[in-house]
Amino acid sequence: MRKYGLIILVGLLLVAHSALAQVSNAGRSVFSFMSLPVSSRINALGGSNVSLSDGDISMGMCNPALLHANSHMMLQLNYSYYLPGTMFGSALYGHNFGRSKVEAPYTGDGEPDKPNYFAVGLHYLDYGKMKYADDHGTLTGGTFGARDILIDIMYARQLGPMFKVGVTLKPVYSIYEHYNSFALGADVGAHFQTKDSTFQMGLVLQNIGWQLKGFYTDEDGTGHEILPLNLQLGLTYRVKQAPLRFHMQIHNMQTWYLNYEWTSLDKSLTTGDIISHDVPWYDMLFRHTIWTVEVVDKRERFYIAFSYNHRRRAELNLIDQRSLAGFALGLGIRIKQAHVDFAISQMTKSNFSYQVGLTLDINSLMR
Repeated sequence: MRKYGLIILVGLLLVAHSALAQVSNAGRSVFSFMSLPVSSRINALGGSNVSLSDGDISMGMCNPALLHANSHMMLQLNYSYYLPGTMFGSALYGHNFGRSKVEAPYTGDGEPDKPNYFAVGLHYLDYGKMKYADDHGTLTGGTFGARDILIDIMYARQLGPMFKVGVTLKPVYSIYEHYNSFALGADVGAHFQTKDSTFQMGLVLQNIGWQLKGFYTDEDGTGHEILPLNLQLGLTYRVKQAPLRFHMQIHNMQTWYLNYEWTSLDKSLTTGDIISHDVPWYDMLFRHTIWTVEVVDKRERFYIAFSYNHRRRAELNLIDQRSLAGFALGLGIRIKQAHVDFAISQMTKSNFSYQVGLTLDINSLMR
């Protein structure tokens, strides 16, 4: 077991190193919708969490190594409301397989009875109907649609009681009016936790890949762009004597600058001048982090999560206007064979983002 585990780990590290070496400008990418939190639990944790492995199958979308022995035969449905007219949802199913010497259900000691964790997920984003208009904004009649589709095929392997590795294959398809594109991406990740699960740590490289068919053509042929690469490190600590759990996530470690650049439309400037807002180093450092505190009962049947994402705050907050941009609140409760989650966060001035999720234990329902 350890021999094969070492081979898998070395292979994942080589893939990650190769992917980082090929990226010359990780700040410019396509399919930015892949960075949206696709479940209420992930949204409540600040938009991403790569270190918490507690049986929630949606965590595997952040880091495939977060798939869990308890994600076996779990079906999860998520619906998200971002803006009027849009529809964003996901469906996931997990199935574990393989047998080891231990036949009893996995308790965290030794090898689990099914150490191979598998899950598949489908994510769908529909932007709604939009009206045709000319270059001057004059409506010309008729409407068109735009949508994104992402499939996650996840696999993780338990390498002893404290260590897991995982990989995700991610076909992506988008169609905007008559323009369409197809890409193939992958995630590689690892997860470590102490035997009592008080401390957990995760590392993942997300969205390794590129477009196989671009939206446009240029002088060199079809224009191919990279996916939104994201190297993340996460730390989770649960207080033994209190119902509290703390998370810190560090994202986009492959690049320092996270501020946007744009082309100026000011006539007093030379056409095409690039404007870049200067950000102090300590602010930029903070933009790479997500902070979360959870109140969770001992048996993890109930949780309340409150998180702060400074990059969201810096980019979505409005000057001289009150806003809760960057903050997110979520809660979840398990009722028999079902688990219900809800999260709320602010993305724009006039609209809040609402997400609800339902997880069903198919194995228990069939008994």
